[in-house]
Amino acid sequence: DAYYRDLSHLSFEERTRVNYDHPESLENDLLTRHLDELCAGRTVDVPIYDFTLHNRSPETERVQPHPVVMVEGILIFADKALRDRMDVKIYVDADADLRVVRRLLRDVSERDRSPKSVIDQYLSTVRPMHLEFVEPSKRYADIIIPRGGMNAVAIDMVVSRVEYLLDAHRQGS
Repeated sequence: DAYYRDLSHLSFEERTRVNYDHPESLENDLLTRHLDELCAGRTVDVPIYDFTLHNRSPETERVQPHPVVMVEGILIFADKALRDRMDVKIYVDADADLRVVRRLLRDVSERDRSPKSVIDQYLSTVRPMHLEFVEPSKRYADIIIPRGGMNAVAIDMVVSRVEYLLDAHRQGS
């Protein structure tokens, strides 16, 4: 969400009609630059997205470089430049009905949306974009975690890999 494009040049009404589930809604060039900066040991200021305004907030979040940087997003594998910067690519696979229910509960309680508006958005943009971009891009994942992350064995494997990378960094490899 942090890397949705700055659409402050559009009216609020125009911003509400943007398809935020399409890869073009994201400023991947900025995310790519930020990843390069973090990997070079430099601090970055990450945008903060305001869901009530459908736009970036004037504030940012300062992120310090670390030996392991985790990036998450449903469209993250749709961009080759981003994929090329990832040492380990993980796709968390969740059933469609679970994704719908999570979105419905979140958007109604946290974003003050009506159930009808959430369902309409799901049918008009979320589901079609998932089928067009998200689902096909999971082929780029090194690891696919089934059951929406409720898979202790897979999560233990990911934790082991992260610990290995951290140990390698500490040893100067």
